[in-house]
Amino acid sequence: MKPRDPAPGEKAMSAKEAATKAKPLVAVVDDEPDILELVRLHLDRAGFTVRPFAAARPFLQYLQKHLPDLLVLDLMLPDGDGLEICKDLKREPRTRALPIIILTARGEKPDIVLGLEFGADDYLVKPFSPSELVARLKAVLRRSAAPGPDRQGLVRVGEHLAIDPGRHSALVDGRPVSLTSTEFSLLLILGRKPGWVFSREQILDSLWGDEKDVIDRTVDVHIKHLREKLGPAGSLIKNIRGVGYKIEP
Repeated sequence: MKPRDPAPGEKAMSAKEAATKAKPLVAVVDDEPDILELVRLHLDRAGFTVRPFAAARPFLQYLQKHLPDLLVLDLMLPDGDGLEICKDLKREPRTRALPIIILTARGEKPDIVLGLEFGADDYLVKPFSPSELVARLKAVLRRSAAPGPDRQGLVRVGEHLAIDPGRHSALVDGRPVSLTSTEFSLLLILGRKPGWVFSREQILDSLWGDEKDVIDRTVDVHIKHLREKLGPAGSLIKNIRGVGYKIEP
């Protein structure tokens, strides 16, 4: 098929611009120049377009006009708190669905849990393996991408909850619920097998496979968020003490 000619006043897109446009755009916010360059280099090699920022303010200014496909965010920035930035982005309708990977030297379990509580999709502690960061980033993007046309139909759980794999959305009494990509994937795992008990290990394997080493508490945090966001339908998710979780109409 012959490419269309640009409309009057429209600038023709070069091959280089078209290739760049097709790549996932990743914003990286970190005040350590060496870390910023290391991440930029490896993400560029992995086929991503990278926009690096050494501070929070220029990133937030950029965000007013542009929306990346994913954000890699340090917590300790010279002009802002990464946790507060994460929390604010998850409150705003425009940026609520933006996947966020926290990359920080703060590696205590309370810090990790707090980062997940504030809406981060993943948490990686410095020093880190660049190849592991790339793998985690790809995993998060896979979870956030819509599976395509609605081939599978709605997954209904009880009278109030419907999960739409094709549109990557959940509905409670017909009203859409805003979920992160990880929360949606977790809900879909449970919803496709109502009554089936999944251990935390099974859930972690389904979501991340061998690409990350996470604590069991990660699952508990995401379950807590799901229950809160689903409102009355949150009671469908049951905790089987000492085993794991299931969803039951």
